[in-house]
Amino acid sequence: MTADTRQQFQTLLEAHRGIVFKVAATYASHAEDRADLAQEIAAQLWRAFPGYDRQRPFPTWMYRIALNVAISWLRGEGQRRRQTVPLDDSLHELPDERGIDAETRQRLEVLQRFIAGLDPMHRALLLLYLEERSTREIAEILGISETNVSTRISRLKQRIRQGMA
Repeated sequence: MTADTRQQFQTLLEAHRGIVFKVAATYASHAEDRADLAQEIAAQLWRAFPGYDRQRPFPTWMYRIALNVAISWLRGEGQRRRQTVPLDDSLHELPDERGIDAETRQRLEVLQRFIAGLDPMHRALLLLYLEERSTREIAEILGISETNVSTRISRLKQRIRQGMA
């Protein structure tokens, strides 16, 4: 790759690096695993960058690569390291908890446990939904139809409501 291509990649990665960390935090519960997964995602993004179509939104492409790497990691090496995905409280601590009442805190903890218990595809779906990505973008990232996205989100919302009732 040329120096210009490397610079373009570094600029885009830096601008959207939060995606890497969000995906890694969603799929790996331990700090060491999160760091390993984030590194693997960055490496795969670099390898795939020559094929990136600059006519498409970079975050959409980045999410697709990052989620595919995370799901593969969870099924492979990550799964061998642990059988379950325990809730790591330090990962899910809120930056400023002073303004949060006990009921809201409890609801957030229930939601976090719910997310940790989801299969990789539904975890990705919920992550993208909570990131306020459009149905169209979620469908493109996950490689499923918009109707499928809407149906799955509706079912997830129903499961969350039932779990919080």
